[in-house]
Amino acid sequence: MATTRISWALSAATEIIISVPDQQLALIDRGKLISKYAISTSKFGLGDGNGTYRTPLGTLFVSAKFGDRLPAGAVIRNRVPTGELVNVNAPGRDAIVSRVIWLRGMEQQNRSARDRCIYIHGTPEERRIGMPASFGCIRMRSRDVIALYDLAHIGMHVTVTPKRVADFIRPEEPSLLARAD
Repeated sequence: MATTRISWALSAATEIIISVPDQQLALIDRGKLISKYAISTSKFGLGDGNGTYRTPLGTLFVSAKFGDRLPAGAVIRNRVPTGELVNVNAPGRDAIVSRVIWLRGMEQQNRSARDRCIYIHGTPEERRIGMPASFGCIRMRSRDVIALYDLAHIGMHVTVTPKRVADFIRPEEPSLLARAD
């Protein structure tokens, strides 16, 4: 669920924070929360080894995006739309749908992320959003990943962290024009 609607251009300082304990993805610009979404990280925990199915920790960046103008629920296989549409919570379906935001690691601890095809992507298994359920990727509701896709840009920093979203939000500073009573 998005907390705000974005109607302005994001600054170059805007980053994506993925909080594993909160199971939330937040867009944050210089300490200010822009938008927040429920997500699902790996049910196998955190890490970056090949074949571990874990979500990598640390600083990554958006290296590619796929799915421009696809309808919600459009199945994407190997970063190519198949032409199939899957309904939300369709039984027995664990497809990548709607949009793909491909991540590349920037640190030793997540250097394999791109080769492992770690994505932020839509899932038809929306009932499992908010709990660890993926095989390493960051899953989102289709409507949320479509909104994020339109805001994210190639090169945007993404931090996957064991911290809470609140740890990245700077408290509001009082206005210089505020009157003391």
